[in-house]
Amino acid sequence: MTAPPLQGIRIVEIGSIGPGPFCGMMLADHGAEVIRIARPGGARSVTVESTDPLLRSRRTITLDLKQPEAIAAVRRIAATADGLFEGFRPGVMERLGLGPDVLIGDNPRLVYGRMTGWGQTGPLAQAPGHDINYIALSGALHAYGPAGGKPGFPINMVGDFGGGGMMLAFGMLSAILSAKATGRGQVVDCAMTEGSAVLMSMIWGFRGTGRWSNARGTNLLDGGAHFYDTYETADGKWVSIGAIEPQFYATLRQVMALDGEEWAAQFDPRQWPVLKARLTEMFKTRTRDQWCAAFEGHEVCFAPVLGFDEAVADPHNVARGAFVEVGGIVQPAPAPRYSVSETVAPTSPTGAESATILAECGFSPDEIAALTA
Repeated sequence: MTAPPLQGIRIVEIGSIGPGPFCGMMLADHGAEVIRIARPGGARSVTVESTDPLLRSRRTITLDLKQPEAIAAVRRIAATADGLFEGFRPGVMERLGLGPDVLIGDNPRLVYGRMTGWGQTGPLAQAPGHDINYIALSGALHAYGPAGGKPGFPINMVGDFGGGGMMLAFGMLSAILSAKATGRGQVVDCAMTEGSAVLMSMIWGFRGTGRWSNARGTNLLDGGAHFYDTYETADGKWVSIGAIEPQFYATLRQVMALDGEEWAAQFDPRQWPVLKARLTEMFKTRTRDQWCAAFEGHEVCFAPVLGFDEAVADPHNVARGAFVEVGGIVQPAPAPRYSVSETVAPTSPTGAESATILAECGFSPDEIAALTA
């Protein structure tokens, strides 16, 4: 194994919540040096921050951005970096004197990432919001939930993390590759509305070809189909079935003895509600473990729905090292994996390193003392 793939890249993270820290975690997990700038007396306690997986594997420097000396320090640190990202509303960094014109002017190769819900421009650019609002506007939220029921939001996976932090990390690295080739930095405008819409690209394709209904919970992949859904078992637990392809559906029929003619019409949506009701009754006749035993060795696309502790203990996840414990907190290990490069073994976020970081960025002992004071 060799060094992590992002080793040698320095990123400055202006402290924020949600998608920003997730972006920083992704970059740090894969070897980037991420320097997080936190404000003194922030809303989150040191104890909470020290156990937050989103803040792992990077160092923090505390600077009061209301002070001109701190603004000057951020400019000097950013001048040594490949990228910087922030998560304020549009215009806040400009008012602080840390907008992209200033920082890219100091460092023409700098990639300046901007993480917002609505984007830097448009009628809603200055409006407040959270994940649920952003995915509502993009159309993504409409797709989640049962037939005839209200939209059911997927926690904050689609907006904050998939369409936000992950998209920003991708954009930052794309622009850094461009900067290394051209010498020119640029701004990455990452909006969770647009990011969550991109995640729905396949569904838009289905819709455009008449294969996706606007009615929630009636489609192939949203719980409408009887062969692609979750089912409760006799012990109050759940299993998942994803038998889309004909060979998997045939094996599902074999294992569950679904012999009637009605089961042959796999892709007839008119039959799905009735067949789903039948499967619902059948799955409740055995426990989850009994169904796992019944499907063992059969290619059906079946898996038990595991809780947090069960997922950590699952033999496949254990064999893969999918979860790690850092500072007493069990959390997902870095992903994806590489055939040659290593990812970074997660470490708890560390604080009180302001002096060390400043010294590495060229600040003299007197300058460090003045900033600390």
